[in-house]
Amino acid sequence: MRELYDLAVIGAGSAGYAAARTAAGLGLKVAVVEGGERVGGLCILRGCMPTKTMLESAHRNFEIGRAKEFGIRVGKPKPDWEAILKRKDRLIREFAEYREGQLEKGRFTFFRAQASFLNAERLQLTGVGKGKVPQEIQAKTFLISTGSRTAKREIPGLEEAGYWTSDECLHASKQVKSLIVLGGRAVALEFAQYYAHLGVKVTVIQRSSQLLPESDPEVGQELEKVFREHGAQVFCGTQIQRVVRRGKNKRVEFIQAGKSRYVEAEQILQALGREPNLGGLAVEKAGVRLVQGKVHSEMTQQTSVPHIFAAGDVCGPYEVVHLAIQQGEVAAKNAGDWIRGRELQAVMDYRLKLEVIFTSPEVASVGLSEKECKEKGLDILSGSYPFADHGKSMVMGATDGFVKLIALRKGGEIIGAQVVGPHASDLIHELVAVIRYRGTAKEVAEMPHYHPTLSEIWTYPAEEIAEKISTY
Repeated sequence: MRELYDLAVIGAGSAGYAAARTAAGLGLKVAVVEGGERVGGLCILRGCMPTKTMLESAHRNFEIGRAKEFGIRVGKPKPDWEAILKRKDRLIREFAEYREGQLEKGRFTFFRAQASFLNAERLQLTGVGKGKVPQEIQAKTFLISTGSRTAKREIPGLEEAGYWTSDECLHASKQVKSLIVLGGRAVALEFAQYYAHLGVKVTVIQRSSQLLPESDPEVGQELEKVFREHGAQVFCGTQIQRVVRRGKNKRVEFIQAGKSRYVEAEQILQALGREPNLGGLAVEKAGVRLVQGKVHSEMTQQTSVPHIFAAGDVCGPYEVVHLAIQQGEVAAKNAGDWIRGRELQAVMDYRLKLEVIFTSPEVASVGLSEKECKEKGLDILSGSYPFADHGKSMVMGATDGFVKLIALRKGGEIIGAQVVGPHASDLIHELVAVIRYRGTAKEVAEMPHYHPTLSEIWTYPAEEIAEKISTY
């Protein structure tokens, strides 16, 4: 007789683990199924943690090269590519082992197996480890949290020429002299700068008219300026025609502003997006609806089949870890309500959607962009201030970038913030708290900020907005 679970979680990454932990805490009988070659999930194994570890080394290399600017004499730094990867591997192994321990010791049953829906109530399991797993399990509710994988793109000649994805970059210990990066979003730009800051000649080719196309124009423009200053080539608004081999190099031919162009490099990084990892899951047998390749889910994280939920990259709409965790927790709470026949109470709130890109300078945003506000027809005020005119950043020699606040004209409630600049990933959290508690520009302007600090820069756009707020 097959065992019946309250919730079966498919995929033990950040979203899946959060859901399992939450559901077990609510008293549900939970099974977690992980079929990956390694345990840990995308963030730990191939995403956030390894890339940020590698970037830290590259940024240090770049900053040491600026030592003379600060009155310090050093020789030219020389990257040790193998040592950089060994440090990354050591840290990732520690992170992964910790997560594996959490899964094995959690208040749920953990199966190392690949899962496939037989119908909307049953999963077929195929073991991938040494431990025994049942052939089938049955559950009252399910969570699909299988993450994402690099998407293939139909570019003539690309497959024949060969290329890297972000996965290959994590293991490339041999230095390349030149690299073409296809793409202009987070993954593309972080790896582009990783290689550029280690002395590789980098070219970025972006289809959209700007880097980071979902951001307000000045964000992408500022980052493009910095990339150029650091020696990288950047081409935006392009149409890639084909890729061909040219001896030891690879050539990307494209059209920009009506003109045919090409660039050559030793290697190509294809970073044109990711897609849900649904291979072998057979969601169609459970009746789960897909929209443009993603699992369609409501704000309750329910899919088209009410007792089947989804969380993380597999459903979106944003591919960031903290939201995947929230989605997993929402799904777990609602799974419990579904089983008990209650109205579902938990819903996602994307008002605090937060994104960080760990280039140098970093890029961070929370809430709505000015572009999104205009699309929603909101009457807003915005103010910005450059780091080039800010005392602490001048002392640090980190004067690229700016901060920007967006507030409702009536009352001055802040609904969005953006920062391109030093420690943006930390600076943005002050505005997360302000937006969470519906603070106003006037309150930010009046809030004490220690001098000299980076964080006091927020007071300048806040003062600019506060002077224009409508109180009627």
